[in-house]
Order: sequence, then structure tokens, then C-alpha cells
Amino acid sequence: MRVIETSQLTLEPQTAAHADEMFRVLSDPVIYQHEGEPPSSVEELHERFARLESRRSPDGRHRWLNWVIRLPGTGLIGFVQATVHPDGVADIAYQLGSAWWGRGLARQAVELMIGELVTRYGVHRLFAVLKRENQRSLRLLQRLDFTPASSGPAIEPDELRMVRDLRSTGTGG
Repeated sequence: MRVIETSQLTLEPQTAAHADEMFRVLSDPVIYQHEGEPPSSVEELHERFARLESRRSPDGRHRWLNWVIRLPGTGLIGFVQATVHPDGVADIAYQLGSAWWGRGLARQAVELMIGELVTRYGVHRLFAVLKRENQRSLRLLQRLDFTPASSGPAIEPDELRMVRDLRSTGTGG
């Protein structure tokens, strides 16, 4: 993994050393309005990030690619991540502190990640799962050319699975 930069933000490969600063970002209760919960401690987050530094699933079949999002002069504001499967498909996720919502930063960060997934990891299809009531995330995915998936692994009734085929739409990054 490598650092990816634009004039507005930087994606840094996530490491355990990011846990202290990311704990502050991920402790924002507003970001858990639709699902999940904040990490219970800096130590727990450090251990999780340390496990993810392998960049591989325990069976070695899937790549775990995690980047923290840094704003120059500001610090860390969130993360983007992808699980890349052997068939060129990736599941993506992202999270930003609520203070950074509505500024186009999530879109920029996800577009940067998508470009990297295509050029360096051979990804040709992306999936994202979100809670149906999470309209902010739905709008972001729609702006990134994701559409509702017609099939796939079972999801919860309150979730929506979105897909983007990069072979037909380009990278957008």
C-alpha cells in the first residue's frame, strides 16, 4: 500500500500508530446514528489496527486495504477501506467525523481509493452495504455511480447493497 495525495487530502495506509488520533475521530457519537458503535478504548482500536496491518484475511485470500484520511494542517478526519476478493471484486466502506460531513471530502477520499483499487489491485466491481435510512451515505454512493444491486449475499432487511461495475462506468477517480 502507498500514500495517495491530492491538494486537499491524503490517504495514508492505516497502522496501529494511527489508533490514538483515530480514537478521537471515531468517538464522535453522531457517526453511529444508523449503525455501529464507537471503539471501547484506544487499546482496543490499537489492537484492531495492528491486526489489519497484515493487509490480508486470516486465510490469505482477501486483501484488507485500510487508509486513514488526513487533511493537511488539520489531522485525521476518518477512513476508507476495501476488502479485495481474488475475483477483482471489492467491498468498500468509509467513515468521517461529523464535523467533516457535507464538504465533499468523503467523495474525494472514496474516489481516490477507487482509483487505487483499479490501477494497483485490478478491481473491476465494487459493493457497499448501508442502512436504508442512511440517506447521506446513499446520496454519496449515487454520486459515485453506485446503483442498487439486484443480487448478492444476504443482507439485513433494513440494509441496501449497492454496486458499481467499473468496466462500464470507468474509475471516476
